[in-house]
Amino acid sequence: MDTLEAIRTRRSVRKYEDRPVPDEMVRQILEAAMMAPSAGNGQPWQFIVVNERARLDAMVDLHPYVKMVLQAQVGVIVCGDLSKEKYPGYWVQDCAAAMENLLLAVHALGLGAVWTGIYPKEDRVTGYRAMFNIPDHVVPLGFAPIGWPAQQPKSESRFNPDRIHYNTY
Repeated sequence: MDTLEAIRTRRSVRKYEDRPVPDEMVRQILEAAMMAPSAGNGQPWQFIVVNERARLDAMVDLHPYVKMVLQAQVGVIVCGDLSKEKYPGYWVQDCAAAMENLLLAVHALGLGAVWTGIYPKEDRVTGYRAMFNIPDHVVPLGFAPIGWPAQQPKSESRFNPDRIHYNTY
């Protein structure tokens, strides 16, 4: 799948087949995430791979919009490591880029995922920190449940020329 096709056809998948995701695919997904651009090439990210069924199931108590995790075979928490920031404050952008790379890699491999936000909701940050023993200098940005898609969401163009401005607003 070429890059533009992946961007145009990737959509959030919230229903998954009961079929394992191979470890090698998870590694490829994480390699893609780590290829994201970052401020000053600081790469201030950490990734928590969640593949224990009990942990995945328990996550429904942390977040009101992660019920799909009950069907997912694996998930990845993308975190910002404040001790690795080259330029303080840019970790959110850096980790968002890593999450988008992760989602595109998932799609390119024929899998499905959805980005569920954690930061800046303090109750979610606190809950994920406690459940996954995340240190204070690491902030969970988002969680992506991953699996073989049991649905094919429609992909429609979102291009809107009214949102484009040249040279000034």
